[in-house]
Amino acid sequence: MSVPPKVSDKLKDLLNEAIARELSVSISYMWQHVMMTGIKGHAVKGEIKKISIAEMKHAEEIAERLAYLGGKPTTKATEVRVGESLKEMLQINTGQETEAIELYRKIIATAEEEGDIVTADMFHSIIAQEEEHHDTFTSLLEDL
Repeated sequence: MSVPPKVSDKLKDLLNEAIARELSVSISYMWQHVMMTGIKGHAVKGEIKKISIAEMKHAEEIAERLAYLGGKPTTKATEVRVGESLKEMLQINTGQETEAIELYRKIIATAEEEGDIVTADMFHSIIAQEEEHHDTFTSLLEDL
């Protein structure tokens, strides 16, 4: 039976911050998927829905890790931002992904400092997906 590593409250708080952000963007992106209209909106709404589901899976994965580390996962999302137009939605999303990448770099550094290799590795994987999402949103913005 493995024993969870001892981690700081600071790392647990960062993980909860990540969960809250993932919940928020999952809701934001799903509502955008529902609200997108017009030919350009119709062309991208399926991709937005896929990213929303990926974000929810991130929230679950992080919550499971936090629970294993002895923390209590939050159920509260950060502010849900949807936007009115396709361009505004994609601008919001690009900003959300940039903020997530910055937070996840901080989590990786903190986890590595504390010797929690598993959390650091998990966030290396998640950050790679967030960079793909950021690339998707910035690419879609180029055509608007």
